[in-house]
Amino acid sequence: MMVITLTDCPPALRGDLTKWLQEVNTGVYVGQVSARVRDEIWERVQEHAKSGRATMVYSANNEQKLDFRVHNTSWEPIDFDGVKLILRPSPARLQKKHELRTGFSNVSRMKMARKMSKRKHGRKLLPETYVVVDVETTGLSVTEHEIIEIGAVKVEEREIKSKFQALVKPKGNVPPAIEALTGISNMMLEREGRELVEVLPEFLVFVGSFPVVLHNSAFDFGFLRSACKQCGLPLFSNRCVDTLTLSRQLVGGVKNYQLETLLDHFGIKLGCIHRSIEDCLLTNELYGKLIELRPGEK
Repeated sequence: MMVITLTDCPPALRGDLTKWLQEVNTGVYVGQVSARVRDEIWERVQEHAKSGRATMVYSANNEQKLDFRVHNTSWEPIDFDGVKLILRPSPARLQKKHELRTGFSNVSRMKMARKMSKRKHGRKLLPETYVVVDVETTGLSVTEHEIIEIGAVKVEEREIKSKFQALVKPKGNVPPAIEALTGISNMMLEREGRELVEVLPEFLVFVGSFPVVLHNSAFDFGFLRSACKQCGLPLFSNRCVDTLTLSRQLVGGVKNYQLETLLDHFGIKLGCIHRSIEDCLLTNELYGKLIELRPGEK
């Protein structure tokens, strides 16, 4: 199920939406479509809304059971540990991003645990041939910030076969907090970075049609899909396995589900956190531990 609301948008766009959705009130459209059609509809909304505002809410497989997108509004969706919030962008919020530790409630965790205990084994197995992906960015917001590094590690039957890593020159500067977090400086990007339009096609060829494994996939997918749109490339849509989601299903007794916390929980030695290849390698080790915990996996 999805709902789209339009405000001050051209009448032609409103008429266009009625080809797929039912208008239940002025500027309010409801319908049931596939994820592919949903993304194409949203692309049309963004393209033809002009100065108008739009909001899309749709069913999703998360604790909230929904996700949302906005267009031409000062409020923006932000993902904090897998839970979507709507916040107004501000420097103060970005400075305090590490203080926000929103996640699943204890009641929700108990419900998920009961659901998992009753689940039968007829589900799809986790892939053993896949690509682990990680991006580093200048901040949290897809609309405000940019990719500065893309890393990927190809794994076949638990063995690392090849790696991809590239620094990306942003249009703006790297904030001091991000430089301190990642070690990626403006000077480094000027010296070693390449343009996004050059790096992104190489990354997509490297990944191909393999399933991808990420930690907090909503963040990386959001930036990669935005980059694809910016470069005029098909939206990144490979099958995704999120180790954040798996960890919430399979791991208990941890204070949160950040990558560093889970690595410490499993006794995995931390390397250089917040660089793309290193994060890919660590995520891959975490994924191996989760496969061992998941009922019905080899």
